[in-house]
Formats: sequence, C-alpha cells, structure tokens
Amino acid sequence: MFYKIELKDHIRVSPSYFDLDVKEAVLKSVKLKYDGLTTAELGFVIDVINVKNIGEGVIIPGDGASYYATTFEIITFKPELQEVIVGRIKDIADFGAFLTMGPMDGMIHISQTMDDFVSFAKDKVLTGRDSKKILKVGDLCRARVIAVSFKDITNPKIGLTMRQQGLGKLEWIEEEEKDKKPAKEDKKTVKKAAGKKK
Repeated sequence: MFYKIELKDHIRVSPSYFDLDVKEAVLKSVKLKYDGLTTAELGFVIDVINVKNIGEGVIIPGDGASYYATTFEIITFKPELQEVIVGRIKDIADFGAFLTMGPMDGMIHISQTMDDFVSFAKDKVLTGRDSKKILKVGDLCRARVIAVSFKDITNPKIGLTMRQQGLGKLEWIEEEEKDKKPAKEDKKTVKKAAGKKK
C-alpha cells in the first residue's frame, strides 16, 4: 500500500549546498538521505514530496555542515499482509514467478500461481495441467500478499499467492466473470412464460 507520511528529523546540509536557498538545500539533503531508503517501519521510500518546516540551523564543532530540525512529507510503498495488489510478471523460474508491484518485486511460489498442477517450460512459461492456463513474462496479474519480511533490508522478501478466487492473470479473472454471468433469456420465451401464468 502507498502511504503519505510526515516525518521529523535533523537533516545534515553539506557545505556544498551553502550557496543555495535554505529550503532548496534542505530539500536536496532530505532527498539524498531518504529517496530509495528501505526500512521495516516505512517500507520503500519513493519520494520526498514536501518540506513543511525548517528550524534554525546548528553547526556542530568538528563538522563543517549545518543541521536543521526539519518536518517533511514522503511517499512510501509498504506491502501489508492480505493486501491485494496488481503487478506485472517480471521473470519466471522453475520454482515460481516474480511480480513487479511498484518499487518492489514479490515472489509467487510455483504452487501458488494457480489452482492446478503447474509445470515449468524452459521458455519461462508456467502451464496448468488440467486448466491449460499459461503464465508468462509480461502478464498483468492480481495477487494477495501472504508474507512480508524486512529481515534483510537490502533485499525485502514479499510472498504472494494467486490461488484464491478473484486472483491470477487478469485474463483468467475476466474469463471466470464471463462464465459466471447467467445467459440472457430470449424475450419471446419470457413473454410466453408470462402469458401461461394468466
């Protein structure tokens, strides 16, 4: 899920930014520190969108930079358990598929790609034995988050499933919806049935 979060931090502004306006220098310094940052609390920081408040600058002895108590807003992406997301298949391996969901990738174990026995082909295609469903690189899919681990911040692990109803390749979902809609009755048949009741 995407979040807009307000944070407060003491931001170090390098002397190389001293020729800039204070707000611009602080914004650049905040972006340098936070853009692309991944933490268990914030998720993946996509962008710093606004600096709301900048306190008075402080210089610490032995450091030529200045420090500003700053309030700013960021946009983050943090997958939550049971969240349903839409993404594109980035890669397929013999053990499963990788789904790009915004700034992160999630992994769908081969057993979670569809409700069928699944086989892997060397051309990076997963095929359902009975359903004949095919999953390949580039397919747009809907999946549910079933595991989130930020144990290794440099490589967060997101586990996904597409086995539940309403999940899977979008084409599969559309076909299932078409199959569920009742066939429209012929208007003449309806009129005849109504006439017989009289």
